[in-house]
Amino acid sequence: MEGREGWPRCGGGEGEEEEAEGDQFERLPDAVLLDVFDRIGDVKALGRCALVSRRFHALVPLVDSVFVRVDCVIPDDPAPSSAGPEQAAADGQPTRGRGALAHLARLVLGGIVRPIQALGQILSPAAATVSRRSVAPPSTPPPTAGDISHHSPSEVLRSFKELRRLRIELPTGELGIEDGVLLKWKADFGSTLGSCVILGASSVSSKPSPPPATPSPTATDSSVTSLDSSREPDELGNIPDSLYTNGGLKLRVVWTISSLIAASARHYLLQPIIADHSTLESLDLTDADGQGVLTMDKRQLQELRVRPVSASGNSHRTLMPALSMRLWYAPHIELPGGQLLKGATLVAIRPSEDVLKEGGGVEAAGPTGASWISDAFEEPYRSATQVLLKQRTYSLEMNSF
Repeated sequence: MEGREGWPRCGGGEGEEEEAEGDQFERLPDAVLLDVFDRIGDVKALGRCALVSRRFHALVPLVDSVFVRVDCVIPDDPAPSSAGPEQAAADGQPTRGRGALAHLARLVLGGIVRPIQALGQILSPAAATVSRRSVAPPSTPPPTAGDISHHSPSEVLRSFKELRRLRIELPTGELGIEDGVLLKWKADFGSTLGSCVILGASSVSSKPSPPPATPSPTATDSSVTSLDSSREPDELGNIPDSLYTNGGLKLRVVWTISSLIAASARHYLLQPIIADHSTLESLDLTDADGQGVLTMDKRQLQELRVRPVSASGNSHRTLMPALSMRLWYAPHIELPGGQLLKGATLVAIRPSEDVLKEGGGVEAAGPTGASWISDAFEEPYRSATQVLLKQRTYSLEMNSF
């Protein structure tokens, strides 16, 4: 690997020379072993490798690509007697003097307050701080594979001194959604939000097979949008009446706000990890459900180190700037494999200030143009995104929160 060919061998004293003569693995240069460790990536497997020998123990902290899978989240719920009004609202308990605002808070935030608290439990470092340049003494090995599940990523990653690429996977998404509902988001951050794409559908189902009998005139649903649609994107328009019925627009506003809050909470809690690793060039924070992805590249990580994060009030999340949004909607979309998305909705979000500076609208902003929207998700949802981008576009604005 580049920059590693000339490294001296780590570990291996005179007392180990005889053992090394019979161990062909010891003849491999450090650069090759580091390449192997980088390909392993998983922090638990690396922890096991560090226990194999003194040489491995010295080399494992020098890997530059690590994957941390968080096994479980154990929220620290307060006792019922000590719960404040905000917690009571999140728990669905009645509070006095709050009326409609309390109901709205429970509706929008109640389902994600505890998951975000739990996220803080696993991403925040221990109370005792360690300098970013401090190195654990050789007599103290990295956490063993069995112990890693009980440490925060901040603690586990402190052993790695040249980390460049980091991926963390949470055990679940923060947003509690009903079965059959689709909600996915992808956001990138610097010191604040750079962009966010949200894809949702009120239901995901398999398209029913047509009956063997002669189809009736109503058998073909003219509202279904197929993937071979060649329509050009429609101009900006007013939100259709169909979105106002049955709480459709309200639901999509909740999806948008909830996704943004979840993304900003993840971003805020990554600060200790970014501060501890000045060599970091890319960071992805995902979840096992595939619900949300937060990404940061080298430029954005450096921006965060130079420009401190602004917190939203007393909450443990990054302040969202004023936002410009574009929304695309289709009553039905048929995906490859026969999946049918009902009430499919795509939302693209950028800071209003950036859109004004760059011009061209939300969907055209950014260094990659509209591809940051169409390439946000893997198949089959990438196809759904491309279909939605051909629908009529609706413009929305949101104040900082």
